[in-house]
Amino acid sequence: MEHPGFFERAGPFPLQIVAERLGAELSADADLELLLTDIRALDDAGPGHLSFIDNRKYLPLLQSSRASACLVAPALAGRIPAGMIALQLRAPYRAFAQALALFYPEAMRPKAAMTEAGDALVHPTARIEAGVRIEAGAVIGREAWIGSGTVIAAGAVIGYRVTVGRDSYVGPNASIIHALIGDRVVIHGGVRIGQDGFGFAMGPSGHLKVPQIGRVIVQSDVEIGANSAIDRGALKDTVIGEGTKIDNLVQIGHNVIIGRHCVIVGQVGIAGSATLQDFVVVGGQGGVAGHITIGTGAQIAGASHAKDSVAPGMRMIGTPAKTLREWGREQIALKRLQTSSFATAPGTSAGGADEPKEPSGNET
Repeated sequence: MEHPGFFERAGPFPLQIVAERLGAELSADADLELLLTDIRALDDAGPGHLSFIDNRKYLPLLQSSRASACLVAPALAGRIPAGMIALQLRAPYRAFAQALALFYPEAMRPKAAMTEAGDALVHPTARIEAGVRIEAGAVIGREAWIGSGTVIAAGAVIGYRVTVGRDSYVGPNASIIHALIGDRVVIHGGVRIGQDGFGFAMGPSGHLKVPQIGRVIVQSDVEIGANSAIDRGALKDTVIGEGTKIDNLVQIGHNVIIGRHCVIVGQVGIAGSATLQDFVVVGGQGGVAGHITIGTGAQIAGASHAKDSVAPGMRMIGTPAKTLREWGREQIALKRLQTSSFATAPGTSAGGADEPKEPSGNET
């Protein structure tokens, strides 16, 4: 059964209304009565959809997009493909935030359990299969679905329309909203899944919140350590691939895609829209910048930070991260430079320290 989604969509809206609300400029031949039904990313959009571009990096996606209309800065308006209508604005990302608020007015705030005063801790519309154990103080929200053999520990919150698969475990005081969880998933205490991604359109008059209407998808056999946080997607979903193991205190931003059987060690931060392919390892306190790809089987050493995409199988270390071989050569060169500096410095011994002087009779 297809999931009904977490936010109700308003509209459709005629192109003219959308342009007026956002303050966008249209070409003279634009069809003002064209109905726009939804907002989608460039590579997901189809007829009737509004999309946006604010980064030249995504121009190839623009060229192949099937969106009916696109929010775009004047400098990129000439790159809009034939058949797509350009809504020109100076700040397309800010307009994108306003358009999301127009189509999804409920998305300005997250939905938790969606229960009312007087409702039981397990909402009557929730579907609880046989063999589920729900401990004291747990809250099961409206239209949630929990599979057989799953344990919901004390104080946990399973939000509105959240699904949790079979034989899974949700630890004490964990909260899951706007998410679909697979089978045999272990979620330790204090984990937060599905909260807003950190999205703001910055501007001189203030920072405009970008509604986050995506989900979190956690596939089967994943383990998530205590007090980790996984943000839901903005338009697309944040995805954690099957078999991936996540340690404590890990932050995963919105739209991140993590492949199968990855290992993410404690205190790692993964910025929004990064992609980790299968079997990637990120060591403790490591970091991954946004909008880059870490290839299959690559390894990022502890306390190292990747700012550029990493090819499959590479072993990276340092800040910014570089290949292990390159880092090793640099360390050798630095050591030689240090040794050479000490050897040639005036007034130093072979050990590099100033030699003591004997006091003369004239010194006081």
